[in-house]
Amino acid sequence: MKPSAPPQTYRVKSFGCQMNVYDGERMAELLAERGITPAPEGEEADLVILNTCHIREKAAEKVYSDIGRLVLAGKQAEANGGRQPLIAVAGCVAQAEGEEIMARAPAVSIVVGPQAYHRLPEMLDKAVQGKRATDTDMPAIAKFDALPARRKRGPSAFLTVQEGCDKFCTYCVVPYTRGAEISRPFSHLVAEAQKLVEAGAKEITLLGQNVNAWSGEDDKGRRTGLGGLIRALAQIDGLARIRYTTSHPNDMEEDLIAAHGEIAKLMPYLHLPVQSGSDRVLKAMNRQHTAQSYLKLIEAFRAVRPDIALSGDFIVGFPGETEADFEDTLRIVDEVRYAACFSFKYSPRPGTPAATMDGQIAPEVMDERLQRLQQRIGAHQLAFNQASVGKTCTVLVERTGRHPGQWLGKSPWLQSVWFEGQAAIGDLVEVTLAEAGPNSLKGLVREVLPA
Repeated sequence: MKPSAPPQTYRVKSFGCQMNVYDGERMAELLAERGITPAPEGEEADLVILNTCHIREKAAEKVYSDIGRLVLAGKQAEANGGRQPLIAVAGCVAQAEGEEIMARAPAVSIVVGPQAYHRLPEMLDKAVQGKRATDTDMPAIAKFDALPARRKRGPSAFLTVQEGCDKFCTYCVVPYTRGAEISRPFSHLVAEAQKLVEAGAKEITLLGQNVNAWSGEDDKGRRTGLGGLIRALAQIDGLARIRYTTSHPNDMEEDLIAAHGEIAKLMPYLHLPVQSGSDRVLKAMNRQHTAQSYLKLIEAFRAVRPDIALSGDFIVGFPGETEADFEDTLRIVDEVRYAACFSFKYSPRPGTPAATMDGQIAPEVMDERLQRLQQRIGAHQLAFNQASVGKTCTVLVERTGRHPGQWLGKSPWLQSVWFEGQAAIGDLVEVTLAEAGPNSLKGLVREVLPA
């Protein structure tokens, strides 16, 4: 590769989970430390980072497709006196297939895994000199220690507290791309949360592959879990809301359940994936819980917080799934009555045990089951929203709407709410929920709460 001028502008394109969004924000902060600024809307960037996700089918092929589009756009820019962008591939596809990317895509200057992006500035220096750089080491704690101070990112902010996974579900690549479970130190998290609030965050969502596996020692040296961390964060003045995702049923502790009934700042929303309602399928997935044990957890949460909104994840068409297994999934959907859900067709991920299991399900069968599941989920989501009509709640304003004087934000139950009136981004506005659709609600303003 030829040497190039240092980039002046960047664009980070993040795919997949909220942890990738967090990582994308942190990479942007690293670049800002170098004086590199976001490319203006509609303009090409000097550096493009593809922050990738490896969970879905054909993830790598989509990366190569994006690389191809960037190269083509760069050639068009060169023809008009511009320059080819430097291309970096980050995230889980980079971790899993870094060598293949470098061999197959000569236009890529940097490949960096999700635990090594703190080294991005040094790798960028090499790329500017015409040297390609790869780093897929996995020193998670070293990464966090090396990252710069947090910057303002709007009224809601993500805070990664835990990374990696030790569960080894048979369909999942995360243990191979994100590594073993690690928990960031309590004091680091409290300090970072404080910085986020000082920068304007009113709501913080705690992130982890298995966020409720977080554990550490508090400021008095006592062992504590996620419930204890939430109790400490709730003491921060100016922080109005706390959320967390994604949880695993096997890591749910009584103290965290109790926190939902005791901590007003902890929002009444829980994302707790179950994946299937069939015990036979759950065992094949190595989920290490049953449908009944999952339902008992749901019951415990509803006992301490009756209005809690529940969401989950489902995979249809896992190898060997029968129609009876699928009916078990529909039953658990009906029993829980989810406020929202994510549902996917099973896609074999290379290197996972499920990819070579007998009984792979035909695509047309998966399509039909997914359609039925989503119809059932959609009916419950609409019912939850309709049951919210008449409630008074606070909405955290996140952005403007399509029409003048219109605002969009989230209710405590993570519903999208729109309203009209006097407000500003970052305000907490008390509204009465007046109309419900499947994906959003209309609110009528009662008052803007004091900051």
